[in-house]
Amino acid sequence: MPPPLPPDPALGQAIKTLREARNLTQEEMASQAGITFGTVSRLESAKSAPAWATVMQVIDAMGVSLLELARAVEKARRSR
Repeated sequence: MPPPLPPDPALGQAIKTLREARNLTQEEMASQAGITFGTVSRLESAKSAPAWATVMQVIDAMGVSLLELARAVEKARRSR
């Protein structure tokens, strides 16, 4: 089994950008997503890679589609 992939800084930046565009604090998003504030913080700072279920909880909490998140990740990668 291959080792897990490292956290993606572009994903963290995309989540933060989308969250801030919706005027949500990390605490509010965590509550709406059913995850901890620490999880949101670690995702946005690229200290941990999320499980698929966590990604789905995050996009549901922000009211965005998976495609919108993917586009935000690509935009974050291009801006590096």
